[in-house]
Amino acid sequence: MRKQSIAMATGALLLAVFSITAQAREAGVSLVFTDHEIAVIRAYYRDHPVESSGNQHGKGKPGKSLPPGIAKNLQRGKPLPPGIARQMLPAGLIELLPKSRNGFERVMVDGKVLLVEIATQVIHDVLEDAILH
Repeated sequence: MRKQSIAMATGALLLAVFSITAQAREAGVSLVFTDHEIAVIRAYYRDHPVESSGNQHGKGKPGKSLPPGIAKNLQRGKPLPPGIARQMLPAGLIELLPKSRNGFERVMVDGKVLLVEIATQVIHDVLEDAILH
């Protein structure tokens, strides 16, 4: 009798977990940067400040930001705007980070580090304050 109660409780718990996971997917909750990734990225840019002569904001003049209409679309759940200038992370930072999860890449756009799904180009997370100027 006790084993049956434990089995029922375990089944109910699993059902609740799967239900919450399905609801999260439907609500658009997705993969995000881990705490470890965030710490590594912030530490890297703290120790390797971006040079003012470097262009970390995309095409054009150094320090030039994206137009407001495009910049506001750099958020979770939205696709990267077509033709937007993105940069790979520095090689030294890539070496420190764990390998990107399958189907995802980390890129820089307009001074932000983005986690982007490769197939859909949908932004799954944005780290806005990592690159110190």
